[in-house]
Amino acid sequence: MTKRSKVFVPAVVTVATVGVAAGAAYVARYRKDDVKELFVAQALERPAARQSYAELAQGLERAGIALFQRAGRAADTPANRGVLTHVIGIERWGQERLRAALGEREFVRDDHHPYKPGAGVSLRELRDLLSQTRSRTVDLARRLNASPPAEGTTVEHNGLGPLTPKGWLRYLTQHADGESRKLRGAKEARALGE
Repeated sequence: MTKRSKVFVPAVVTVATVGVAAGAAYVARYRKDDVKELFVAQALERPAARQSYAELAQGLERAGIALFQRAGRAADTPANRGVLTHVIGIERWGQERLRAALGEREFVRDDHHPYKPGAGVSLRELRDLLSQTRSRTVDLARRLNASPPAEGTTVEHNGLGPLTPKGWLRYLTQHADGESRKLRGAKEARALGE
């Protein structure tokens, strides 16, 4: 390799890297709705559409086991209680959207904050609420299986746009799984100064 090509290769790599970063920044700034739609289609709707409501209910139950295990190992810290409060609030909020899909209630555009457990709830109480909340979501999935909504039914998610009931079930599964990975055991919490 000549001296000139040794300089040329890093320059090409740098330009390519900057180009990719600039492209990503452009997409994030000006095409974020397209990215959101792609995420919803690829990560939520397409995988959920391949499953029955019964299979989604089983997936919620299986994911619930891992969720409860993480919650069971979690140290009693404000951060862990915050994570569980958030997960419960989102799941209860999603349940109301699923009830709208079932025709059991009118759609109300609200957010998850009113569905969160109140301040001062103990870790033990949050674990119990988490279990009860997931059981209700599984029950909704089974009810959707018994009485599926009309093809093409969607219910709005405030940030992601319209989701099918199956998309909602996958979203709730994925959300709780992702958030629960933030839970820390006693040793980890001490190391982080929590």
